[in-house]
Amino acid sequence: MTRNNAGRPTLARVAERAGVSVSTASLAFSGAGPITPETRDRVLAAAAELAYSGPNPLGRQLRSGRSGIVGVIIGDNPGRAFRDPVSVKVLDGLMQVLGEQGLGVLLVPGTSRVEGVPVDPLVASAAMDVAVLVWGVVTDDPNLEALQRRGVRVVVGEGRPVEGAPLVAIEDRAGSAEAIRHLVALGHTRIAEIALPFGREERTGPVDAQRLAQADRTPSSNRLAGVRDVVEPVFTWETPASLVEHGRDAAMAILGEWVPDSERPTAIFAQSDLLAAGAVIAARELGLRVPEDVSIAGFDGLDLPWLSPDVLTSVHQPLGEKGAALGRAVLGLLAGDEPTAVTLPVRLVQGTTTGPAPR
Repeated sequence: MTRNNAGRPTLARVAERAGVSVSTASLAFSGAGPITPETRDRVLAAAAELAYSGPNPLGRQLRSGRSGIVGVIIGDNPGRAFRDPVSVKVLDGLMQVLGEQGLGVLLVPGTSRVEGVPVDPLVASAAMDVAVLVWGVVTDDPNLEALQRRGVRVVVGEGRPVEGAPLVAIEDRAGSAEAIRHLVALGHTRIAEIALPFGREERTGPVDAQRLAQADRTPSSNRLAGVRDVVEPVFTWETPASLVEHGRDAAMAILGEWVPDSERPTAIFAQSDLLAAGAVIAARELGLRVPEDVSIAGFDGLDLPWLSPDVLTSVHQPLGEKGAALGRAVLGLLAGDEPTAVTLPVRLVQGTTTGPAPR
């Protein structure tokens, strides 16, 4: 037998049972507005008696003009993002702040898998009150353009400033320079670098001056600049993503395939800890001792127990706090606060993978 819709509990029936107006009953569920605790308790007691769970969420969204959803653009490859502890820690901090305020999170890939479509369909159409571009924006960024066309406000993480958007950055240029000064103080003069992707395309290989000028992603650009604030590296290798295997491949080229033994770098600075870990693995496979034959430093401050007995020398960044700062920036936008820029500090922590330059 089909149940009669008229028999279902409604907000109007709850209001009648509690002896208040429908608008007052609505305030009891919203948790806002001029209503006494006694009246709220009376309404909620009436709702419990009628087995009424609350106003329809969709209707509440339509009335408020908000979805209660924050879109989080996590990059071009979601599977890859969840293999990277950096992404996981940042997302954890972000989602904790948003979850405490009852906001839902929609994780969105940056790029569509459909040929000729520049952005994922969720970017172009999914309901969201604010979008977080976790890894910043590039020149003529299609995700940013699509969101701005829709009128969706954005929060930018580690990217170039966007008008009207809060920005959460880190001192990665200064941190990279500190890592290089540490290597120079140890006597290293032949220092190579393994870089994060320069732009949207996936590319792997050596970097010349022309390619260096094309670096478009802010984390990569800042860390490249930090190195050059101290020295001119003897070799730069660009990777398609921050993964261990890409760091290994880069180091195999830098230490064994592309550079003669007489010109082999005595130190490598990698723009992420996963790339640095891959470099340590490559050095081991080539029969090189770390740090006696080659020193290796990274960036992120990850705990990598599987790399034992080596402990990376690394520039530590506050990953969870960075995510939390992105979350607070979202809340600020929703509250109508003026957008601000926040820059978080980093620090170099010496491990076992750097030592004096070989004689």
